[in-house]
Amino acid sequence: MAGRGTDEHPHGADRLCDSGDRVYSRAVRRGRVPRRDAEPVPCLLDLALLHPDPDDMDWLVPTAPQEVMTRLLRGMHEEVSASQRRVGSVVAAFERYAGLGRQVPASRSAAEGPAIRVLDGLARIQASMDEATQACTTEVLTVQPGGIRREAELSEGLHRATALRGRGVRMRDLYTHVARHGQGLHTYLELMGDAVEARTLDEVIERLILFDRTVAFIPANSERTMALELRHPALVLYLGTVFERLWRLAIPLTAPLPDTGIEGISHRERSIAALLAEGHQDAVIAERLGISVRTCRAHIARLSETLGATSRTQLGVRIAQVGLDDARRAVVTPPGRGSPSAR
Repeated sequence: MAGRGTDEHPHGADRLCDSGDRVYSRAVRRGRVPRRDAEPVPCLLDLALLHPDPDDMDWLVPTAPQEVMTRLLRGMHEEVSASQRRVGSVVAAFERYAGLGRQVPASRSAAEGPAIRVLDGLARIQASMDEATQACTTEVLTVQPGGIRREAELSEGLHRATALRGRGVRMRDLYTHVARHGQGLHTYLELMGDAVEARTLDEVIERLILFDRTVAFIPANSERTMALELRHPALVLYLGTVFERLWRLAIPLTAPLPDTGIEGISHRERSIAALLAEGHQDAVIAERLGISVRTCRAHIARLSETLGATSRTQLGVRIAQVGLDDARRAVVTPPGRGSPSAR
């Protein structure tokens, strides 16, 4: 998206094309515009002058002119010696836009923009994440769902993690138990040393990155090509509380997973058994535990063999009999087996 807008509209936010000027002015006056109105001027999205309305993705809301001006001036400060003449034009242009905004009451979505912002496109997400990283001074909390982390994913965020470590920022990461089997994660943690602490759970919530308990990022669609940047204090506090409760339940990456108490049944198979007992399909179980459907079915087959079940119905009965349907219940010796192993 960014490339398309730059090629077709080679300008910055301080000197919009005529079409972009008309659409942005209309958005400031009215509080929002339909997404279709901005299709001929992709520069407005590329320059973050418009962004999706969190309440209705078919509409776009304008970034406040004052905020746009602040962002531009911050960037211009780094090249002020070569850009003095542009400062006056930027201030004049956005004072005019600010005046347009004062003519009508601000809409609810426009007022909430700084607290809940939709980031459309990977480039916008990465840019916002980099800004949050630069501003972070104390801690970063992350939840990383899925299975084994690919080395490409870990390398992508390594520059941010290294910068944070250099400033003494503490980082805590939550993964699924499956991530323990990826060498890339262990290599990453060795590189980061004491700056990063990692724990794992059977399953975690969707991806979450929280900086200094002031700004959080969560996915806004299943493809993760859109994200929500959250700065509302109540939302950020809630997400921080969720993280802390998951953290207390999680197991340090350096510690072994607890034994199930049943010979031949691994910790992962116990988790699968509990989800089967809840009635979930194989694909859902695989997604929640961060494994492939094929791997999930292989574990189910081993469960059936270990518990002496010849059908899914009988497997459900056996799971309940040995207490694998509820982690809070004590496990008993499975039918036809000896005493539980203390591996």
